[in-house]
Amino acid sequence: MTTGTGNWKLRDAELIIKGNEALLGRKHRLVAMTRIRNEALILPDTLDHLSPQIDAIAAYDDASTDDTIDILRKHPKVALIVANQSWEKDVAARKLAEGRHRGLLLDLARAELPHDWMFCFDPDERVTGNLRSFVDLETESADAVRVQLFDAYMTPEDHEPYRPELPLLHFRRFYGPEQRDILMLWRNRPEIHFTEGDGRTPRGMAKVKIDLHCQHYGKSLSIEHWEETCDYYIKHFPFETYGRKWTKRKGQAIHTESDFKRPLYEWGETLFANAVRI
Repeated sequence: MTTGTGNWKLRDAELIIKGNEALLGRKHRLVAMTRIRNEALILPDTLDHLSPQIDAIAAYDDASTDDTIDILRKHPKVALIVANQSWEKDVAARKLAEGRHRGLLLDLARAELPHDWMFCFDPDERVTGNLRSFVDLETESADAVRVQLFDAYMTPEDHEPYRPELPLLHFRRFYGPEQRDILMLWRNRPEIHFTEGDGRTPRGMAKVKIDLHCQHYGKSLSIEHWEETCDYYIKHFPFETYGRKWTKRKGQAIHTESDFKRPLYEWGETLFANAVRI
């Protein structure tokens, strides 16, 4: 097993765990990668939702303290896991490490899971279109795709907590109109790469298009999760850029408008027509 090609190598606190070894060394149409920490609540549904659409998954686990690694290891579409056993407590160091983590995953996938397309996802996201059909129809019009992402919200009539046996796709009724265009898909071309300090967006893309839609559930799994998220950003991120905003959000899990004071919409064309790109 390689420990990465190109710029990125394993560090002492990182080890590779093999998942479904039958997926290794084979050519794939669409491979997925994710950087993850403590997502056991939604991870089984995430993996099952993606399973029909992708060929294999490579995951970077950033020192989870729940059952995340066990769930990854047991799923038939997970081929490789990079397990980091030492969570970086320093905010600046963690943010700097994001690009290295994803760069390492991309190197490993290129070496062990040869592929035409890469899909980079977070577990709390649900792209509503079929990824496999999309890439099969995609011509050379783009070498990367930004997906239009909208936040789901808990409202007075819809705030029951998410349970693992439920599908997360369309779990909530209302969404904010704020549209973030997140780089999620790119062709496997050597010039596309991550540099330390990068977030989710690799470099080296010449032709990027915007397509597909995505529901984001980071703000709407449950009231308890909302409060935990507020505390996480208050405790672990700089106050001026994150802590102040999330301090104001404590106790505000239930929404009648978005965090940006705009109306909420049901999922569909009315939401998309009122989208505000941020």
